[in-house]
Amino acid sequence: MATLILVRHARTAETGSLLSGRKAGIPLSKQGVREARALGERLSSIPLAGIISSPMQRCLETVEAIRSTRSTSVSARPSVEIEERITEVDYGKWTGKELKVLAKDPLWSTVQRQPSAMQFPDGESLRAAATRATEAIREWDARFKDDDVWLAASHGDIIKAIVSEATGAPLDLFQRIAIDPASITVIRFGSERPTILRLNESAAGIESLFAPKEKRRSLFGRLRGDN
Repeated sequence: MATLILVRHARTAETGSLLSGRKAGIPLSKQGVREARALGERLSSIPLAGIISSPMQRCLETVEAIRSTRSTSVSARPSVEIEERITEVDYGKWTGKELKVLAKDPLWSTVQRQPSAMQFPDGESLRAAATRATEAIREWDARFKDDDVWLAASHGDIIKAIVSEATGAPLDLFQRIAIDPASITVIRFGSERPTILRLNESAAGIESLFAPKEKRRSLFGRLRGDN
């Protein structure tokens, strides 16, 4: 059975404050570049049979940082395949707005309490986003051989949906999962059931969870709603 390493992109200047969504041209921040490089170092010794990525710039830059830390051989640096189905949720009219403003919108409660019912204004539903992403991951995983390790770079809500499906939990519980910038989640899809081997591992370390509030935000952003 193959093993999937799910990577959330590293931080941008908007992470934790704006709902970036599918806005084009959002690069990693200076902190994000450091996070992506550190992520690459953590993964540098792991052979990868393949890499797929969301087409968003922040994901592609994160993946390139991972590739840059590896040996220059073709086998060590597999090419990156763009997979549109693991791109960010289309947040429609919410795209680019401040999270603190969106939190006052009556629909915010639906996002938090019953995400399966959420249809973003002029955008897509969370259910549709979850379906496309989980189908893509299952299809790609089936292409790899037993013992292969492959990597997919995506976004917080998308990864939470993939994890939720792998655990057999309904989408309405996916907000109970935290996926931080530049974090690693590892899933092995078996013939009987998927197994979550690692969840939301971050280089920040567990001590960052207990740091003072302002420092905690600077370490890995807000735990909910950053994208």
